[in-house]
Amino acid sequence: MKKAKIIYWTATIIIFLFEGVVPALTSNTEVAVEGIRHLGYPDYFRNMLTAFKVIGALALILPIVTGRYKEWAYMGFAICMLSAFISNWAVDGFQVGTLFPLIIFAILITSYLYYHKLNRYVYQKQNL
Repeated sequence: MKKAKIIYWTATIIIFLFEGVVPALTSNTEVAVEGIRHLGYPDYFRNMLTAFKVIGALALILPIVTGRYKEWAYMGFAICMLSAFISNWAVDGFQVGTLFPLIIFAILITSYLYYHKLNRYVYQKQNL
């Protein structure tokens, strides 16, 4: 179980940093503003997306948040990453940078799978 915990927390911390901390610190930079405009989204979408990303990242990292709230956070990030991939591909065509959201999506799936693996272990341990 030690290996599973290390994998889970490593993947979850990466998601927390890329989807919670980085957007919170950089959402008002010129690069972020232009990035959202370039994809054709209105400016308020950037603010809304940043708020939801920070809330979702906190839901994933805080141990007091359990069950459905974590599930919704995982689902929100999954939709966000797939939408980012599709938006970048539709506007800029297929490039190396277009794959970055899919890499984060793979890390998110790893976190999700190991979250459930650890929960099954705790559940089995309680029922022994």
